[in-house]
Amino acid sequence: MRTSTVKRTTKETDISVTVAIDGTGRSTASTGIGFLDHMLDLTAKHGQFDITVSCRGDLHVDDHHTTEDVGIALGRAFAQALGEKKGIARYGAAYVPMDEALARCVVDLSGRSALVFRAEFNRKKVGDLSTEMVEHFFQSVADNLKANVHLEVLYGRNTHHKIEALFKAFARAMRQACAADPGVKGVLSTKGTL
Repeated sequence: MRTSTVKRTTKETDISVTVAIDGTGRSTASTGIGFLDHMLDLTAKHGQFDITVSCRGDLHVDDHHTTEDVGIALGRAFAQALGEKKGIARYGAAYVPMDEALARCVVDLSGRSALVFRAEFNRKKVGDLSTEMVEHFFQSVADNLKANVHLEVLYGRNTHHKIEALFKAFARAMRQACAADPGVKGVLSTKGTL
């Protein structure tokens, strides 16, 4: 079972994240930010990962530290669970509609971090999550997963729908990229390492 637990404690947050890549879509997310919990739950469900997130953060300040640090810990947990990445597909891509919105995500578990994020939101917040933190969350994930993550909202009007489509597309692209590929011997790279 490809599983990892990451604990991260700073003066701003106290976090524990567990990821099981070969899961069944079970999730327990408790960050103090309801909309972020919802996005983590659907990431688990649509990626078929088991994800447990517990975070106590300085929400009396704002949602920045909690959202960023959960992204850091989640990225690290995926990276550790993948190990040397032997025998995986490496690449994943998904288009996901959410009512009138359509999002695309393409992932390369390359060992190098890059984020391309193209989305505009009409609202400053959805629930208690600042919409500017969505890009920052994925930047934190990409940096700590050491992956190329390309996310784009192709069209849509409702901000909730756009963000949900992005998270679902990310989950499905990650599911493809993490999948075992029996045709891959070692790692899928001419360098011999990812």
